[in-house]
Amino acid sequence: MIRYDRSFRSLAFCLAGLAGFVDAIGFLGSGGLFVSFMSGNSTRMAIGIAEATSLALAAAALIALYVAGVFLNIMATAKITVAHPKVVAISGVAALLVGAACCKWAGFDVPATGLLCVAMGASNTIFRRDGEVSIGVTYMTGTLVKLGHKLADAALGGSRTAWVPYLLLWLALVSGGILGAASYAWSQDASVGFAAAFALALVPVTQRLTANLAS
Repeated sequence: MIRYDRSFRSLAFCLAGLAGFVDAIGFLGSGGLFVSFMSGNSTRMAIGIAEATSLALAAAALIALYVAGVFLNIMATAKITVAHPKVVAISGVAALLVGAACCKWAGFDVPATGLLCVAMGASNTIFRRDGEVSIGVTYMTGTLVKLGHKLADAALGGSRTAWVPYLLLWLALVSGGILGAASYAWSQDASVGFAAAFALALVPVTQRLTANLAS
């Protein structure tokens, strides 16, 4: 993450906030499953298998949809060359969230939750370098591990500020989660629309950031 300049870090913070927001409304809407935190769903699936409940199937379906989101957005960025890959990737996320909002407004809650999950998988293709995720914007375990590493490095005489971006990324996700939960409590239908609108707003921002970059 520290390889990116401040503008792209800010974009990552926005995407982490969006992920926290979406995960909160997805968790509340699904009754306790996640749309961006697949480690949690894997544990829920394992518990469901052990207890022989339908929870296992629901969690497994969300995991599959999340992976599908990653796959489909990578394919899109590989095939669509009229714009920078980051712009294509974030446009895909925005389109999926718009689809989720439309499903929610039409009363199709299950498809809406599924599209939220696909969108969160797709969002992890925006920061991709040499075939690997360079910044994971929907999961924070690795970020917290790196935060711990950088704090230890600082204590041992290394950079005193290298830990800050990792802390800010985590705080962005938590802040998004708080806003998502509050938004869902205010209006379930509007909360998904807010997520879609924010993602749409990030498309031109990403376009400006990548205007001078090579694909």
